[in-house]
Amino acid sequence: MSDSYYDASDLKKFSDIREHAPELADKFFDWYQAVFAEGALSAREKALIALAVAHGVQCPYCIDAYSKSCLEKGADAEQMTEAVHIAAAIRGGASLIHGVQMRHHVRKLSM
Repeated sequence: MSDSYYDASDLKKFSDIREHAPELADKFFDWYQAVFAEGALSAREKALIALAVAHGVQCPYCIDAYSKSCLEKGADAEQMTEAVHIAAAIRGGASLIHGVQMRHHVRKLSM
């Protein structure tokens, strides 16, 4: 066991989500495979999107998994870094635009 909250070896245990709800887990895994299948977007593009989202939701397991997936699908460190910057920009922008909501609320409270 690791001293940190996240244990990288837990990623290998993801299929354990079947333990108490196998039918739901099977549906999730079927859907997940369909989502990541080649389609309008390539598997490489989907892996880069997943890597960006992983950073946006700050999931260390997903970051590990999709960093590996990106490399396996032919993405390089520059492309992966750019995807992470996109996630950071969207996350930062979302925080900033909520400032509009804050200002509306402050105006209401100040009346």
